[in-house]
Amino acid sequence: MAHDLQLVPIPAFTDNYVWIVHDGRSALAVDPGDAQPVRRWLAERNVTLKAILITHHHADHTGGAVELAKETGATIFGPANEPLPRCDMPLHGDEVIDSPGDLPIAFTVIAVPGHTRGHIAYYGNGWLFCGDTLFSAGCGRLFEGTAEQLFASLERLKALPDDTAVCSAHEYTLKNLAFAECVEPDNDAIRDYRAWCESRRAANKPTLPSTIGREKAVNPFFRVERKTIGERLSEHFGTIATTPLERFRLLRAWRDHF
Repeated sequence: MAHDLQLVPIPAFTDNYVWIVHDGRSALAVDPGDAQPVRRWLAERNVTLKAILITHHHADHTGGAVELAKETGATIFGPANEPLPRCDMPLHGDEVIDSPGDLPIAFTVIAVPGHTRGHIAYYGNGWLFCGDTLFSAGCGRLFEGTAEQLFASLERLKALPDDTAVCSAHEYTLKNLAFAECVEPDNDAIRDYRAWCESRRAANKPTLPSTIGREKAVNPFFRVERKTIGERLSEHFGTIATTPLERFRLLRAWRDHF
């Protein structure tokens, strides 16, 4: 039945997406930082919001949640170990949420700490809602967690099937690709993907969702084991990073100042 569900990214703020899953009658929203664009979308289609999924506590992901829940009666699911404005169903990871908001879908909750301490992701129907942990061609900054945590979280997501749709929360793809090209100047997949993303953005269309398979081809944070990336890091930092984790730590530091 889940194939009747539709997936829609609603732009919010300057570069956020609120992801909507709906069946034409009922909907769930992921990370509604702003209530207004979600409210407008629901009203235009006469769809009722039944559930809200939160990945982490940052305001651009939670700001509209309480308002929307009060207006619609939607249940708020979110990370148990983060300071959320409201959470009806606290989650730690490894839970399965069956039929949130009566929609015919089940999500596996995946603990993905690193960007924040209690960050979680939701995986169901071939869709991954990963908040600010994984971006197309990039990953989240380390605000509260450690490099070890974020690296392990990304490895967890990388193990999902290649055709998994990566529904990140921000339109950062072109910025991330500029960095990816600097790290792997000879990677044709990055060049081709950048051309495609540029045409999407020129038409004011999202570059997302990506896929896990595509990220394995273009995302430097998924490719730290590659010899060429090790060599570029040695060149840039003048130091040899032998383990994937050391390389990941250096890559993230480089990206922070890129």
